[in-house]
Amino acid sequence: MIIRRYLVKQVLSTSLVVVALLTLIMMGGRLIKYFGVAAQGRLDSSVLLSIIVFRMPEFLTLILPLGFFIGLMLVFGRLYVDHEMAVFNASGVSRGQLARLLVPFTILVLGAQALLMLHTAPWGVRQFEQLATEQAVRAGFDLVRPKEFISSGPYTIYAGDLSEDRRNLRDIFVYQRAIKEGKPDVMIVAREATRVQIPNETANVVDLVQGRRYEIYPGQPKYLQAEFQSYRLRLENDKDIELDASKVEALPTSALWERRGDPVINSELGWRVFVPFAIVVALMLAVALSEVSPRQGRYYRLLPAILIFASLIVLLVAVRIRISKEQLDVWAYPAVLIVYAIAALLFARKQKLAPKIKKQLKRVKS
Repeated sequence: MIIRRYLVKQVLSTSLVVVALLTLIMMGGRLIKYFGVAAQGRLDSSVLLSIIVFRMPEFLTLILPLGFFIGLMLVFGRLYVDHEMAVFNASGVSRGQLARLLVPFTILVLGAQALLMLHTAPWGVRQFEQLATEQAVRAGFDLVRPKEFISSGPYTIYAGDLSEDRRNLRDIFVYQRAIKEGKPDVMIVAREATRVQIPNETANVVDLVQGRRYEIYPGQPKYLQAEFQSYRLRLENDKDIELDASKVEALPTSALWERRGDPVINSELGWRVFVPFAIVVALMLAVALSEVSPRQGRYYRLLPAILIFASLIVLLVAVRIRISKEQLDVWAYPAVLIVYAIAALLFARKQKLAPKIKKQLKRVKS
């Protein structure tokens, strides 16, 4: 019991640090992307934290198995380097027995992984899609800030002043880039603007007062000018703001089960059901690959082991794509896991047989 508590404490603390570091690295890249979108005025900066929270469970479905595997490798490697494994072996506790002591903790991690994949990650994708849909209609004058140039799709907008209810604007400048080649760019300058609410209208509609409208032909020495007392402007929403997310990935697991039979549905359902068992394979591989001598150091086999386990994740992702294209059956998921589990057993068996083989070779030579 004391040994189990010791091992669980070491693996838990190490795995949490690794998972946190990997999450920071992966989410950092996404956060930079969203900051760039927000800086362009195409995304409200107040929703950045919500986006990260909703996307995090999806990333954790891949980070948690890898973090758990690296944590196991580091802990077992340290046991060898610090001669603790030798003490355990001298006390009658083998490497396999230590692995069995970690089985209950591994089952808890497997349960957490299954909860992520079956419920939390799809929920996060649904919330993200809802937020993305809300942001997709926030374009044009929805994102205007006083005395700042805001870009929204083909529009660049400036307002010198803005009322608290965001309905009235002063000193308006609107520049619209031509979408089609050969068409003119449009520039509008107006003294005031009032937003107009129209039922079932997704675009931004404003009434401009006392201004001028220019049609500019880039690269050509000509333009058209018109003055107006009142002018209604309709700004289409930016379609590119829709942040892509798969509809199937957002479906609850119960909905996937009801619609099973479609290859895309089967691919996603099998992914959620079978991939959590990679946690068990992680324990088997880590125990088999972590054995090092004190002179080699605990990191000697870490990189090759990470590449082997990463190949498992990559292969599962490839199987997911193949199943969705009807090139493989859903049972390819457990087949891959079983192959890697057998490989882990062979690695462990090879390490047990290697010393005996060396002794036999020495006897033959002598």
